[in-house]
Amino acid sequence: MAPTPSTLSQPINVRCTLTFGDIYGQVLIWMAVIFVSLAAGLALMGASRPLFALVGVGLILVLSLPFLLFAFITTLLNHISLVPQHDPQGAS
Repeated sequence: MAPTPSTLSQPINVRCTLTFGDIYGQVLIWMAVIFVSLAAGLALMGASRPLFALVGVGLILVLSLPFLLFAFITTLLNHISLVPQHDPQGAS
């Protein structure tokens, strides 16, 4: 069924219901990944392998970044809704 012209021209409001609580777990996991990679880098630096330390930290951050962005974007998109705008004068 094709939409009628009256439904196409009806104004809509875009609402985002995302709160910090929705992404709090993702932020905590990302911080844990950063701390673990830095700890691994410091451990490898102490073992006189600075090149492995830099490569290890960079690899962990680069490989985890796409998953973090995917989680953030999908969470954001799940909290966006299109709500029809109500006519303040009532229906005619």
